[in-house]
Amino acid sequence: MRLNELLKDLNFPFRLAGNGECVINGLAQDSRQVKPGFVFFAVKGTAVDGHDFIDRAVDAGAAAVVCERLPQEIRDGVAYVEVQDSSLAMGHMASSYYGHPSSELQLVGITGTNGKTTTVTLLYRLFRMAGYKAGLLSTIENRIDDQAVPSTHTTGDALELNALLRRMVEAGCTHAFMEVSSHAVVQNRIAGLQFRGGIFSNITRDHLDYHKTFEAYIKAKKLFFDRLPETAFALVNVDDKNGLVMVQNTKAKTYTYSLRMPADFKCKVIEDALSGLHLEMDDTEVFMQLVGRFNAYNLTAIYAAASLLGMEKTELLRLMSMLKEAPGRFETLKGENDKTGIVDYAHTPDALENVLKTIKGFRLQSGQVICVVGCGGNRDAGKRPLMARLAAEYADKVIITTDNPRFEEPQDIINQMLAGLDAAQQHKTLCISDRREAIKTACALAGKGDVILVAGKGHETYQEVKGVKHHFDDRQVLAEYLPAVWNNELKTE
Repeated sequence: MRLNELLKDLNFPFRLAGNGECVINGLAQDSRQVKPGFVFFAVKGTAVDGHDFIDRAVDAGAAAVVCERLPQEIRDGVAYVEVQDSSLAMGHMASSYYGHPSSELQLVGITGTNGKTTTVTLLYRLFRMAGYKAGLLSTIENRIDDQAVPSTHTTGDALELNALLRRMVEAGCTHAFMEVSSHAVVQNRIAGLQFRGGIFSNITRDHLDYHKTFEAYIKAKKLFFDRLPETAFALVNVDDKNGLVMVQNTKAKTYTYSLRMPADFKCKVIEDALSGLHLEMDDTEVFMQLVGRFNAYNLTAIYAAASLLGMEKTELLRLMSMLKEAPGRFETLKGENDKTGIVDYAHTPDALENVLKTIKGFRLQSGQVICVVGCGGNRDAGKRPLMARLAAEYADKVIITTDNPRFEEPQDIINQMLAGLDAAQQHKTLCISDRREAIKTACALAGKGDVILVAGKGHETYQEVKGVKHHFDDRQVLAEYLPAVWNNELKTE
């Protein structure tokens, strides 16, 4: 493929200096990955500016450089493409290089604070159960039909995404389901992709370390829907006050779902128990194996999206009744003396409150709720006291511990969480910085009928400390100290 062919899909001004007919052998935004004949994209990141590595990329054999400002030294035999936004150009050029794979798939993206992973994972499972070949792009993993591909971000960069989507097409996939993070939208990681549909789950406080304000966070989510084409559907949760805000400027066909309001797709919770959800979905009663009202929302979004993709209602509900939790999402195990352990990824105030409300709503007879919770380092510090306060409000005992401290001191994070508690709440709270000891202590404190919630890390199998990832799996540790059997089919590796 020649450079000029990659530039055809750029629908914004650019300036080419050099030979547009040069042959392109690959694309890279990391100068260490550049090989002879590659295009190097000089992208300005939050920590590193790719423009500082243009010379290194050219030395490695780059045939072309896409940049926002030309380097001081213009090398002979190298084409330079000057654009206003290198990341935007990279999205469109990556799509061209891989032959526009998203246009050959029914690609559905979901954005929102909570519920993304569960929704895309279960949509992927649902369509495979229905006989389709499908792809998955999620926080937990990427999948090309039945083949697992490791995942490191909620949404990969444009080069990774288009490469994976092309592999899905070549594997015969007809559908793909993708988590779309707010970072991915504003960083143009999904630029150039053609979506068949977009789903909005909800929005609450998160990622303010990056977006700075809640309003900017909302705008980032909304931008996904602003860019959907007329051929797509936009499915939004109207029980969230920002649901209709998301689709104010979309060209896509808008549909709504709800548990409380009039909507195109309506669900009613008849009963919510540890054994599952008894729902009325569009006037049909069905039992689901997932737990909690938050999962009733996820299931309604799944039902609506699958319906809009053409799945027949009766078969759809039958298959949905067989779905089980996504990894690390309200995974439960039953121990002796009716003790129950739960691992959940809840790492935002809203998610933690939803999970604890669900547990308390089961009415545990004489049992108590013990919550083990921490907050990640080098992230939104403002939510730390809120997380501790919610844990103390809904749980009978709280153990504050580490999450992924990253480059912060664990005790500093714990102290900021403690600042959210009053004297009475502090009285029922323990602080144990070692997460393994915290979980062990919770299990030792648990009595007959008690529920232990280990929140924050969910599916993660590591703990990040001072830039190093150490193996740590909440599910393994909880099972070690609370001998039990996992309630769903997902086993810890």
